[in-house]
This record gives sequence, structure tokens and C-alpha cells, in this order.
Amino acid sequence: MLEKEFFKKDTISLAKDLLGKIIVRKIDKGVMKAKIVETEAYLGISDRACHTFNNNKTERNKILYMDCGTLYVYQTYGIHFLLNISSVGENIPEGVLIRAVEPITDLDMFSINRFNKPYKNLSTYQKNNLTNGPAKLTKALQIDKSFNRGNIFGKNLYIEDSNYNFEISTDRRVGIDYVKEARDFPYRFFIKNNPFVSKNIQE
Repeated sequence: MLEKEFFKKDTISLAKDLLGKIIVRKIDKGVMKAKIVETEAYLGISDRACHTFNNNKTERNKILYMDCGTLYVYQTYGIHFLLNISSVGENIPEGVLIRAVEPITDLDMFSINRFNKPYKNLSTYQKNNLTNGPAKLTKALQIDKSFNRGNIFGKNLYIEDSNYNFEISTDRRVGIDYVKEARDFPYRFFIKNNPFVSKNIQE
């Protein structure tokens, strides 16, 4: 398991360093493991795309002000959950969004959680969209609001080290066209040519 010290670094470095690491989720049916293949960095009070931009501390985003390794899980459109991990340290409200993962254990567990049927019964479209997005991966890994304010060092959700070799690509973040100049910041990082990375790369 990666310890707190791993997360105590600048947010850009953490977003890159999390690539290739293994996120582990223990559920009643067994243990699920997936390689992190895409992340986005959110740089707090100076980043218009971050929930804490301009030091706007609220009941929801105050979690980002907690120590590094804290989980910030928020809901979008009333149905989707997004998994973020705080970085740097206490009172520096920045974090990394886990944007896409590649399953490396029993695909059926991911498939049943995501589509309620075994992997072999998925359509090609469903297979291509299993965990290639932040809301998709949380559904596949059964991560919801109950993890909010927890940390990434728990018995049921944690990250392991790995020794994969890969090349890192960089691009602008996705789905934040409303944030003026911040929409073009090159704060999205992904494993080059990995098939589980978001489909709208380089658009």
C-alpha cells in the first residue's frame, strides 16, 4: 500500500506519479484491482476549474483542505460519483481526479457492477466503455459518497505500487469549457496508447 508520504507532493507530480499504480477495491464478492491510466490535476485557489478556486471554502469542498491522501468524492448530475485524492498537505486545497483505469483482475466483477451482466455478454460498445471515465470507474469499483472524507489508506480502498513501463502524454482537461483560461491548462495526464483512456483525447 502507498503510504501518506507518497501523496505529500505537488499536485502535478502526484497526478503523473499515480499513473500505472494499482487501485485496490475490496468488496463482498472479492478483490478488484485496476491500473490507473488517466488523471487530472486541480491546483486549488489559483485554478478556476478547481472547487476551491479563489479560496472559496464550502461545506462540500472543505475536504480538499484536509491532509494529503484524503478522499474527495462528489456527485455530478445527481447520479455520478467522481473520485479525487487530496495532495500536498493540510490547508492546501488541491487534488487529483482519477479519470480512467484499466481492470487487471476478474473482468466479470467490473462488468456486473457497471452493466449488471458478465463481461462475455457485453456489447463491443460496453466493453470499450467499461472504466474509461471518472464516473464509469467509480460505478465499476463500487465507489460512492460513503468514501467521501475517508482516505486512500483504508482496508477496502487503497493504492499499490507497480513497475509498469509506459510513456506519459499530456493534454487539457475534459468537460470544463466554462472555466475560461483554465480550460486549456495541460493538467491531464495519461498512459500513451492505453485503450482505457478517455475517448475524447486530443479533441
